[in-house]
Amino acid sequence: MVAMKVVVLGAGNGGLAVAYEWARNGHEVAIYSQPDYADQISPIGDRGGITSEGVLTGFAEIATATTDIGEAMSGAELVFVVGPAYATSALAADAAPHLHAGMTVVVCPGSCLGSLAFKRAAGLDLYDETILVGETSTLPYAVRITGPAQIHIFHRFDTGLFAAAAPRSATPRLLETLRPVWPHTLEAASVFQTALQNGNPVIHPAVTLLNAALIDRTGGDFNFYEDGVTTSTGRLMEAVDAERIAIAETLGVTILSEPAIGVIQGYMTEENYTTGYSTAPGFLGIKAQSSLDNRYLTEDVGYSMVLFSDLARSLGVPTPVMDAVVQIASVVLARDFRAEAARTMQGLGLADLSREELGRY
Repeated sequence: MVAMKVVVLGAGNGGLAVAYEWARNGHEVAIYSQPDYADQISPIGDRGGITSEGVLTGFAEIATATTDIGEAMSGAELVFVVGPAYATSALAADAAPHLHAGMTVVVCPGSCLGSLAFKRAAGLDLYDETILVGETSTLPYAVRITGPAQIHIFHRFDTGLFAAAAPRSATPRLLETLRPVWPHTLEAASVFQTALQNGNPVIHPAVTLLNAALIDRTGGDFNFYEDGVTTSTGRLMEAVDAERIAIAETLGVTILSEPAIGVIQGYMTEENYTTGYSTAPGFLGIKAQSSLDNRYLTEDVGYSMVLFSDLARSLGVPTPVMDAVVQIASVVLARDFRAEAARTMQGLGLADLSREELGRY
């Protein structure tokens, strides 16, 4: 394996985990955060790296930890964009002046066509392969920051991570870059497969909305999966998942049900929508969010489910359950996710493409 200059844009839970593992595998790693989040970066610079506990343990030296995008991107060969969907465009705008031919950019996770959002924000043509831009279906870790420059990786799965480039003709080059450190990476047919394989919109909004009163009353003082997933919650998750799979089938893309991929990734031992989650070893002890105004709705509805619904409409696929979830989430948060149009076919430059053209992308 040839050592590379790897840059991680984003210093949250996932960003630190990506930086840690790629540094431990012999790469020169720089990690960047916007100046508003300097408190997340400075401890890494002070300590010279990141310490991990859990399934990956030890110390990884980080060459650069900075809020200066130019310093971070200097000499970059591989760039990971790691963060919530609402950060992708801002990080792309930061990075845009420093992108160059031959560079690879991976939005990890893509959180539903994050690669296309990055390209649009960075001013790159959607079909241009000069700068390879791709995405993964999810983050390959369950991880939390436990202290300054410290993380605990609860789970790192060995398979079930899908990746694709935009356009898909560049996917083989993307996999060649990722597999030396993530050998479990699977080839997705396109970024539509990585987007639709994202299970967060299936799980998080359903559990959140059906436990809204409990979250309001307790500030999230209960276990999200063990206590929050019941038979009725599972029915809503299954109904959303059925619509997601129908969208994929109409587009000619094969995706796995959310319980099926959960078992493959090692989070779950039962392939169903109820006890599969409430007894899942990979989800034990995870607390609910302290407020409804949280990424489980703002991201997984505002970005992902709105996009799924919009894509479905363009394909002629009915999504009454998804549409209801978008509406109810909008009401409980006193906002209009559909009107906000945070991530839509129009916004990604895809609105005028036919089903056949989308399938080829």
